[in-house]
Amino acid sequence: DEGIMHIPSAGLLVLLLGPGTNVTHQAMTVLADSGAAIVWVGERGVRYYAGGRPLARSSRLLLKQASIVSNGRRRLALARRMYEMRFEGEDTRALTMQQLRGREGARIRNVYRDWSKRTAVEWDKRDYNPDDFAGGDPINQALSAANACLYGVVHAAVVALGCSPGLGIVHTGHDLSFVYDIADLYKAEFSIPVAFEIVSSIEKGEIERENADLPQLVRREMRDRIRESRLIERIVRDVKGLLEKDELEGEVESGEDRHRLWDPKGDVEAGANYGGEARWLS
Repeated sequence: DEGIMHIPSAGLLVLLLGPGTNVTHQAMTVLADSGAAIVWVGERGVRYYAGGRPLARSSRLLLKQASIVSNGRRRLALARRMYEMRFEGEDTRALTMQQLRGREGARIRNVYRDWSKRTAVEWDKRDYNPDDFAGGDPINQALSAANACLYGVVHAAVVALGCSPGLGIVHTGHDLSFVYDIADLYKAEFSIPVAFEIVSSIEKGEIERENADLPQLVRREMRDRIRESRLIERIVRDVKGLLEKDELEGEVESGEDRHRLWDPKGDVEAGANYGGEARWLS
């Protein structure tokens, strides 16, 4: 009733949305980019209705992820397995991270060159500025748009499983490091082919250049292929498979998602009274 109030989203830690609130998609995007938590509450905030918590009720995968990231040998073992998932037939058992990076770079360059030959789209190198999307050439714009779609789907799956997007295995130092790790498993199969095929269709005149919205065309094609291939289900299986099977510890028993209490000798059941365990000193 008093008009418009401008709120500095970057200064918000938590936004509580009460009854009767209408929120636009763009507003939610801005809040998410600002790192603000959004919670839907009842009148005067006395009821908690919904918030941005993962679908998983167990922290099992998160704990497993943290333990792997914190152990150099197990982290390297998992990085080797992730590389093998991308490039079948590679023996990585004795490779260092430096050697893995070198092989990955060579293989990815070959993937780009192969799709360039298939589609007759000129290719030089991956060259883009995150702050200047329009400054890149069409194929780099298409790759950026396709990868953004892939990152979004992977991010949703990672969070839904209760994992941390920031605890990466190969990538590190970014709040989406693990998202980038998992997305790399699928780029050669999804985002790279889509980008080259869409640009090729425009260059060949199969899509009118004047009316072609390149990012939109790429997003729609990525949407269709993700749905048709049931990629989200595959991401869930792959993430769980990677984290639950530890080459240095063997198969990890998944068990039920239960609330337990930590103990150095082994977790114990929650919901029990342990008052008789300790004798307190006066």
